[in-house]
Amino acid sequence: MNGSSAVVDWLLDSDPSIRWQVMRDLHDRPESQWRRERARVEGEGWGAQLLALEDADGQWDGGAFFPRDFQPSEWAEVGQPWTATSFILSQLRELGLDPTTDSAVRAVRLIGENSRWDEGGQPFWVGETEECINGRTVADGAYFGVDVSPIVTRLVGERLEDGGWNCERANGSTRSSFATTINVLEGLLEHERATGGTPGSRAARRAGEEYLLQRRLFRRLSTGEPADEEFLSFVHPSRWHYDVLRALDYFRAAADLGDGVPDPRLGEAIDHLRTRQTPDGMWLLDRTPRGRVWFDINDGVGQPSRWLTLSALRVLRWWDS
Repeated sequence: MNGSSAVVDWLLDSDPSIRWQVMRDLHDRPESQWRRERARVEGEGWGAQLLALEDADGQWDGGAFFPRDFQPSEWAEVGQPWTATSFILSQLRELGLDPTTDSAVRAVRLIGENSRWDEGGQPFWVGETEECINGRTVADGAYFGVDVSPIVTRLVGERLEDGGWNCERANGSTRSSFATTINVLEGLLEHERATGGTPGSRAARRAGEEYLLQRRLFRRLSTGEPADEEFLSFVHPSRWHYDVLRALDYFRAAADLGDGVPDPRLGEAIDHLRTRQTPDGMWLLDRTPRGRVWFDINDGVGQPSRWLTLSALRVLRWWDS
């Protein structure tokens, strides 16, 4: 794993959302201990800050995908805003907000009652129209205890012939994309963790994994060249974006459901991950999605990132074991 005690101490000197995951994934602390730390996410640090920004109707910034005051010119000028309900739910899931807390239960209920998608106007937990968005909606809903099985059924039926998904399918695309595929895979995995899944959803997840594995997580199947050089740089928060560390952390998480030993086709991405570790044992933030946020949870592009370092260390710990 090559995570020195100094690096782990640096991770622990942070927000409860990082500390509890270090305790569970790197320190093997008893469940009672890391759950106590996880419980602090609701009332301290980044989790508490996000919860304090919730609107009275359960939404964030007045909308499901876009803020209430969103104008298309904002996307062109400064990037996509990340302050509305969908992205905050995903962020609270990443922080590890306990889904049984009063704050989580209330938010999920009010979102179901009040939030409508910008595209189509359907209730939030019915799902949007794009596969990428619905993958995250499934992940968030399954994590927070919502029945999202109808969205799962739709996603299973929307899988493309090459094994993955593409949110441009409705516009005629017949080839899967790395980004849409990882968003859907994370949703199917969370649904399977919560419910056991269905034969169809489990088969679809395996097919999506194979799509990524055939491409070594970042290469074109046709030429072997990198499909996008950005896949080899590390982004956080990931939002809908793809990189090889996000994919590796997905396969690590999938192993917890009994997926067996790591597939050797992950090896090239693992080698790349090792090359990106700094001499003092950390990983730097290469990029962050442009656009409006409530607050930053990293120290800036080019700086060591606790989130990336946590993900990288637990991936390498899994691989090396």
